[in-house]
Amino acid sequence: MKLTQKVGGSFDEKPKRTTSTRAPIKQEPNVFVDDFLSMMDRWHGHREIWDDALDVLIMQNEIEIRTTNRKRLEWGPKGTKYFSPSSANSDARELFMKIIGEKKDDQKRPPHQGRWQRIGTAFGDVIQRDLMFIEKHYKKEFGEHPPYKPEYVQVGDKLYPAWEKFAQKIVWVEHRGHRIPILGQPDGILRHLPTKKRVGLEIKSKQTTAAQTSQYSMREPKEDHVKQCVNYSIMYGEKEAPLDDFVITYGNLSKKAWVMSKEDYEKSPDLRAFHVKVTEKDRIELLDFYADVMDAIDLGRPPKIDLEKWAFNNFKTACVLSMSDEEYEEALEQAKAVTRSSLPDWKKRNYFEAIEFMKEVRGDE
Repeated sequence: MKLTQKVGGSFDEKPKRTTSTRAPIKQEPNVFVDDFLSMMDRWHGHREIWDDALDVLIMQNEIEIRTTNRKRLEWGPKGTKYFSPSSANSDARELFMKIIGEKKDDQKRPPHQGRWQRIGTAFGDVIQRDLMFIEKHYKKEFGEHPPYKPEYVQVGDKLYPAWEKFAQKIVWVEHRGHRIPILGQPDGILRHLPTKKRVGLEIKSKQTTAAQTSQYSMREPKEDHVKQCVNYSIMYGEKEAPLDDFVITYGNLSKKAWVMSKEDYEKSPDLRAFHVKVTEKDRIELLDFYADVMDAIDLGRPPKIDLEKWAFNNFKTACVLSMSDEEYEEALEQAKAVTRSSLPDWKKRNYFEAIEFMKEVRGDE
């Protein structure tokens, strides 16, 4: 298999694409979610704990993992490109372009988006720091052990919390005749003490309105985030210690008010969480998706572009340059049909922007 094989166009025969069969998530009362939310609410509703020694340790850990105690990863052959948890629900055409080594777009973006992303990252840092403080101080403050504690990984001769660069790894998964490379680092792997189970933690942020995390507006996690959990289950699950349970946490950084009634907070909490149970079927389905991309590379037949996923496609230019005339005309017709449909305006706008970009790249006025 040649991961650097170049292609010049699309073909009529396309590799089979696996369609998700996961049933809609019905969120029932759940011990993993309830314990996590009650722990965080109890901690954040308590007086703030100051611990300079622990803050120094957290900073020392970060310095060490980036300098004197960097992890050794199995990078594989020079030039290898990797699948990643964040792209587990991406457009197959985008992944095709990434894996064969095409150039990623270097697009300017509005400055508010850069601030948005940085603030979201900072929120994850806050939760991870809180988990370290909870492990050390929770029992002293509340008279009982917290329901969760961080899992630890060994790097060199030292233990670090199982998240970010401390837990980063590359796995090579044998599936359908391919060695599939996956690179990633989780937001956290925790131990749920009441059940003694390993639980993966995904931390996400919302920032537009306080209503985004209301009980009415948010009823289940995003499919992208569920697929990330499936990916981490593949990467970090072990035969004797599977990683099948995940808590996806959404923090809303846009608050309704400083003073809220109990009823208002229950209706529109700023912290929501959902339990995801990953099955072997889920893992096989995701690996099939990756294997489909690898099959397409071997055949030199790029998968069809999914215009619904255009907004977050990081290889737009490469995708457009690889399109055949027939595929381009098909995309134009699809966009026209969408503009006449009853889909929401934001979805129609996504198709419009995709076509405008394609016309610009192809010089088609």
